[in-house]
Amino acid sequence: MSKTATATPKTATEAVNPFHMAQAQFDHIADMMGLSADARQILRWPMREFKFQIPVRMDDGSLKVFFGYRVQHNDARGPAKGGIRFHPNETLDTVRALAMWMTWKTAVVDIPLGGGKGGVAVNPASLSRREREALVRGWIDQIWRNIGPRIDVPAPDVGTTPQMMGWMMDEYSKRVGQYTPGVITGKPLPVGGSPGRKEATGFGVIYQVREAMKLLGMDPEKSTASVQGFGNVGQHAALGFTKFLGGKVVSVAYYDIRDRTPYTISHPQGLDIEYLMSITDIFGSIDKDQARAAGYAVEDGDAWLSKDVDVLIPAALEAQIRADNVDRISDRVRILAEGANGPTTPEADQVLARREILVIPDFLCNAGGVMVSYFEGVQSDMNYYWTRDEVLERLDKKITHAFHQVFALAQGEGLYPRDAAYIVAVQRVVETMEVRGWI
Repeated sequence: MSKTATATPKTATEAVNPFHMAQAQFDHIADMMGLSADARQILRWPMREFKFQIPVRMDDGSLKVFFGYRVQHNDARGPAKGGIRFHPNETLDTVRALAMWMTWKTAVVDIPLGGGKGGVAVNPASLSRREREALVRGWIDQIWRNIGPRIDVPAPDVGTTPQMMGWMMDEYSKRVGQYTPGVITGKPLPVGGSPGRKEATGFGVIYQVREAMKLLGMDPEKSTASVQGFGNVGQHAALGFTKFLGGKVVSVAYYDIRDRTPYTISHPQGLDIEYLMSITDIFGSIDKDQARAAGYAVEDGDAWLSKDVDVLIPAALEAQIRADNVDRISDRVRILAEGANGPTTPEADQVLARREILVIPDFLCNAGGVMVSYFEGVQSDMNYYWTRDEVLERLDKKITHAFHQVFALAQGEGLYPRDAAYIVAVQRVVETMEVRGWI
């Protein structure tokens, strides 16, 4: 078994195409594992893809047509599971990649779900509340026959909110003629949401950073971090780093969805994360003027990457750490915790492996959200809900177990952590396909 990091794609263009990147990662692991041609054929491409028009009557009376997507990569282990992203740069290849990564994510933490993803090419901040509601209900109108609690269960992602999930659940329930809270997760609590779901992904990242620090013999209270992204994941990862670990977050980068420009908010003595959350809108954009008034520096959007910190947490979009910028990472960095999906390209992986930076791979690191989404689906089925403390305790226990399974394999076989996580996940999917007679 090879002990190198994930193989580098052939061209720079492929390195920034998320689906090419996801396929390259899978091909590398398939070679390492000696997967059969049958398994490769099924797993290299999504099982089903949907692209559809969503016409919306805008507030000014005009009709605007948006394009929506849903990709179901694999459902061998259970219903497809994955978020819905509203972003102006959304493409079919982005959704394909995210759906594939969701298959590995649900498998690596061993929950009985498959992988899916959806989205709409739109800047949600450009829409009024009424237009957003019309768009999300229109998304359901186009895809409701192909989703459901036993088929495909969407959830929020970049640019979508619990309120939007509530509208989607309501629209689906109208279509099928019965109250169906289990069709969508990440919903508000009054319509079947789970306590602890909002903070689950970010807190799950920090539970694993805690375990990584134990492996490296680091003192959490003396540690510093830099975070990219200040949406739901970035906010709660930053909050958890300060509250649970006692460390300092010295910089937070975010994408201002209104002026479509990235910025970094920083202070060498650490940021007040709860204050920053109080001046952040629903799309993760921080009020720059109020941040400056609090004594924080406002820097360019790439500044987060070169901070002299112990931990980097990319929690924004894919392909943020690449061959052209990976060398900007400080020599002090010991842990890279991938809160985002696919933030590191295969080319950059090679550099991180040589520098022996401990990488907690994305589909393990950010699996807290899908894990509590699974808990939410279970609770919706039972029509009985746990407390927030019960949910977070279950999350901590299960994701910590998954972390140690992956890193035991990585250390035992001398593997790059991403490779070890892939091996655990792909093997579980392949075994299920074999048992079901697919291959």
